[in-house]
Amino acid sequence: MITLRLKRFGKKRETSFRIVACNSTSRRDGRPLEELGFYNPRTDETRLNTDGLRRRLDQGAQPSDTVRMLLEKGGLLTKKVRPAEIVGKARQAAAREAEARAAAKAAAEAAAAEAAAAAEAAAAAEAATAEAATTPEKTAADA
Repeated sequence: MITLRLKRFGKKRETSFRIVACNSTSRRDGRPLEELGFYNPRTDETRLNTDGLRRRLDQGAQPSDTVRMLLEKGGLLTKKVRPAEIVGKARQAAAREAEARAAAKAAAEAAAAEAAAAAEAAAAAEAATAEAATTPEKTAADA
């Protein structure tokens, strides 16, 4: 089976890649059947041989995930939503909803605690005024 994948070349820590068509059992940097493009991840430069890529895709060549992304950006393939993306996005949405519910619950609990504290303070103030009204005040003459 023919695969479209990246072949590494360049200096250490300054890598670039060639997009190549090769047998699926060959080594990453082995001899390719055909070189079909270039990709530099540092500058995000991409050059594609569109005729050769279309011919290989029509022959049934399977692109790797990275090459598929580059071909989608280049407009040679339509963006295909993979099941893993759907599941991941659903999990992220569920996590956001759970976080929002937890934040709302915490805010409601804080508001309830604040209201209880305010009611307790009001009751204490009322009790203090009631006690002051019922207790006769000592005057200087009584002492």
